[in-house]
Amino acid sequence: MIQLLSYRKSLRKMSQMQLFFSCVCFHLSLSVILCLQSALVLCMDVGFSMSNSEPGQEPPFEQAKKVIQKFVQRQVFAENKDEVGLVLFGTDGTKNRLAKDGQYENITVHRHLMMPDFELLEEIESELQPGGQQADWLDALVVCMDLLQQETMGKKFERLNIVLLTDLNVQTSADQLDVIINSLKKAGITLQFFLPFPLDGEDRADGGGDGPGPSAASARPGKGLSSQQTQGLEMVKNIMTSLEEEDGLEEVHTFRDALEKLSIFKRIDRRPMAWPCQLTIGSSLTIRIVGYKAVTEEKVKKSWTIVDAQSHQRDDVKRETVYCLNDDDETEVQKDDTIQGFRYGSDIVPFSKVDEDQMKYKSDGKCFSVLGFTKQELIRRHQFMGSQVVKVFAARDDEHAAVALSALIRALDSLKMAAIVRYAYDRRSNPQVGAAFPCIKEKYECLLYVQLPFMEDLRQFTFPMLENNKKFTPSESQLSAADALIDSMMLVEKDEDGESVDVFKVNHIPNPQFQRLFQCLHHRGVNPDDPLPPVEPWLKRALERPQAVSARCQAPLQDVKTKFPLKVVVKKKEQKTSADVFGSSADEPDAKRVKVDEEMEFNLAEIAAGNITSVGSVNPVRDFCALVRQKTVSFDQACQQLTHRIEQLLGNRSPEYYMKSIACIQAFRDQSVSMLTDGLEWCGLLVDYCDVFISCLDSRSDGTHSLQSIHW
Repeated sequence: MIQLLSYRKSLRKMSQMQLFFSCVCFHLSLSVILCLQSALVLCMDVGFSMSNSEPGQEPPFEQAKKVIQKFVQRQVFAENKDEVGLVLFGTDGTKNRLAKDGQYENITVHRHLMMPDFELLEEIESELQPGGQQADWLDALVVCMDLLQQETMGKKFERLNIVLLTDLNVQTSADQLDVIINSLKKAGITLQFFLPFPLDGEDRADGGGDGPGPSAASARPGKGLSSQQTQGLEMVKNIMTSLEEEDGLEEVHTFRDALEKLSIFKRIDRRPMAWPCQLTIGSSLTIRIVGYKAVTEEKVKKSWTIVDAQSHQRDDVKRETVYCLNDDDETEVQKDDTIQGFRYGSDIVPFSKVDEDQMKYKSDGKCFSVLGFTKQELIRRHQFMGSQVVKVFAARDDEHAAVALSALIRALDSLKMAAIVRYAYDRRSNPQVGAAFPCIKEKYECLLYVQLPFMEDLRQFTFPMLENNKKFTPSESQLSAADALIDSMMLVEKDEDGESVDVFKVNHIPNPQFQRLFQCLHHRGVNPDDPLPPVEPWLKRALERPQAVSARCQAPLQDVKTKFPLKVVVKKKEQKTSADVFGSSADEPDAKRVKVDEEMEFNLAEIAAGNITSVGSVNPVRDFCALVRQKTVSFDQACQQLTHRIEQLLGNRSPEYYMKSIACIQAFRDQSVSMLTDGLEWCGLLVDYCDVFISCLDSRSDGTHSLQSIHW
């Protein structure tokens, strides 16, 4: 504590305001980043030149359509508030607000700004078809700008964006280009271009032909561009560099690159929920803090629901829960007349709502209290549990809290210590015990809280000792081969500066469950009658070993195979018995031979269980048959033990126990028949027992029909 106070004093002298402003800046940046809401217009060229392509190649129209589909379905499943519009140019008709006096023709506003949904996906799939006209893409850009300005008026959007998908194969007038660029800057509209060819496509232009023929309009890498496309590329460069200088060219993409990037569904944005509390150390030191979930399991927000199979409407299905007694009439019981019960062995302990409320732990509310400190190395990685990691910062606009928490964090980091904390989310939550680790970054510092286990959460296992057999002790060459294989498969490498670099970045791998679910939901929403598509190849590749690691480990793997050769184990010949060598004597009666039930299964579980000494309650039939077979007790004693177990089973009022007792009766009969010599004495004994069984089952109708099926 003395060192903590010294840290606090030094920090007060050095950087009180610096710590305060860094904490405030973190809160502000976190809230701004996750509150972004954008309005975006997709502007797609559907003119006839987009349908031309080389034989065996996909037309630019189909590629652009896939880009739009991928983008919209990402927005649908992202669960954000962004609004999307769709403008088509090159259409046979005209539908836009600026179409007057023969201007802005063949441009259609297909969908106004609104949140994307499955209806838009269906329209793109079924209604988005190639047109038979051509339209100036600059005119289409002006229509999109007008749409954004008109439909975002009175709304608050952090970003306005236009995405233009075209092959640029149309005559374009650059007279008003400077006016358009200034209007984009003034309105704060960003621009992105998606083309069927890379930005340096003009370097391969052969200047052949001005018409929209297949060779000119294909616009594939390695093919010549038309003069219109070459002119269009220059205009695109002029626009993008004027808007964002050199960085603007990074917003020009190809259809192929866009499809690869858009194949991954967009991650779901979650607004961080602040958890204000007070960190307490003892009874006199209190620091105002706020916590945010940094790592937690992501779940799909939209849950499954039951709908009518014909109408697909949820309102057509009504769910009703009815409580009934377990009797012949299934007497209905009102919910108010029921209480919860806790099954304790064969008994049920009633537990009312009042009892449950009284049982719950009564806490004083939120809590983040330091119980003590320990070395970080004493907290093992396998002891981390829970479903979240909480980042704890100083409270916003509290300079004293920022300085005090920073002193604690830096002291813990310097001493390689961690705080053991009592954590309670609110007064309704059970308390937890966890560890708070210091985390110091370039732009912020915080505590990382991880839950630790209680005694009941730990699983203790006892395994037999490994035998130190010199025959199986590895040699030095074998150990070296294993070490080389491990080194070749390391997923962390050193770069030129000696810094560790992850080869397999898990935090960049999307959840395959979400990706597959969204893929199937999109396909089913657009194609309700078609079978589901296979898993996309890129998703399979994402879960495989990195190619660099696979190539690097081939030689060490072959070395391991050589140093650890596998040998086929030949099954030893079974020993022949005297009966196999000399044959069975025909004069010897079968009754004198050892009786073995041919239907009895001798498996590994029975061998591991050892000799059975009594009839247990878990599997009485197996134990009874084992006693009869092993002859460790007399048959009379085995029958008495089985009878005792059957009476215990019948004493429990449950159909499962009734059926278990009937199985015991059946085993009783089978073993009695197989063990009898004359049959009279044992049959009489069996009948005496069955009288007891039948008298016990007379009052239980659910078991008599099974009892009658036994062949007496």
